Amino acid sequence: MPVSKKTIVGLGSAVLMTSLTYGIGAAQAQEGQLRGNVRVVIGSTSTGGDTYQNSSIVVDQLSEKLDINMKVDAVGASSAFRTLDRDARGNTLMIFHDQAYLGHLYGVEGYADIFEKYTIGPTVAINPGNAYLVPMDSPYETLDDIIAAVGEGETVRVAIQPGGVSEIGFSALKNAIAIEHPGQEDNLVAVNTGSQSDKNQLLFDDQVDLINGSVQANEQYTRLPEEDQKAMRFVWLTARQETIQQAPEEGLGQTTREQLLQHVEPNVHVTMGDDETFTFDKEFFFLYNKDMDPGIVEQIDEALAEIFEEGEIQEAQKSAFFIPNFRPSGEASEYLEEKRSRYAEIIENIQ
Repeated sequence: MPVSKKTIVGLGSAVLMTSLTYGIGAAQAQEGQLRGNVRVVIGSTSTGGDTYQNSSIVVDQLSEKLDINMKVDAVGASSAFRTLDRDARGNTLMIFHDQAYLGHLYGVEGYADIFEKYTIGPTVAINPGNAYLVPMDSPYETLDDIIAAVGEGETVRVAIQPGGVSEIGFSALKNAIAIEHPGQEDNLVAVNTGSQSDKNQLLFDDQVDLINGSVQANEQYTRLPEEDQKAMRFVWLTARQETIQQAPEEGLGQTTREQLLQHVEPNVHVTMGDDETFTFDKEFFFLYNKDMDPGIVEQIDEALAEIFEEGEIQEAQKSAFFIPNFRPSGEASEYLEEKRSRYAEIIENIQ
């Protein structure tokens, strides 16, 4: 039987409507979900540093769990923030650490108030290795010796990278000296420099007395014989004692967890006043564009909760000397904002 033109038009309309309905439904199914290629920018340009290493562990697990393509891109803080600003779709995420808010507190150009400008995502890990070191032959055996020497008028030069995690320990030490030896705190002098290798070189050349470093970057130098120009030793790890206690018993390199614990509170006391001791855990967390779909925030929270429940990621983190530290977004935002306020007091005290 011949098919009328009217019937053909009707069938075409029905197919078109079905196609449109399916298209709308498929689009709706994608709402609130990561899709396509996801770029995870980090606040570091180094592919050998702790930010890249930690981010790669997390992103690899998240990519597998969500069955999407995710890639870590080491673009540096300024570029990472600018890239995040431009993408509210969820195709760009960011992972950084406490520098994200400390940079703003120190007034570093390019750092906004992250709690106003961005959505804070989950915390994922702690690097417990933030440390301070002296030459192996230094007359200062302990951090107490340094505090006492500065209090008696000696100048102690400290190599730091200004404006963030590297500087916060210096600020706390200067604040402690101001409390214990009022008026002497300016004898603790910051020597502002760049990378870890720059800080190390200043120590090798006897241009500074104390440097900010890390267990990961500097442990190798603590194993050298004392007569070696590059030999150094730890005098302070800023992490909480309970954080170091979660590290593998073998520690890192040839330095055991028990040896590392000798350099944290209560064995090392940097006062904040009122019997409170300064500690600082370097924590890594996600940041999102403020306008990103809340459904994606929830999706990542749920996926990471499952990943940390399964337990494989913790083994990968600990083998790289990171401490697993998952908090979902809402809890992480509240925790980090409180942490920011605590350290803001120290910075304000010395400015």
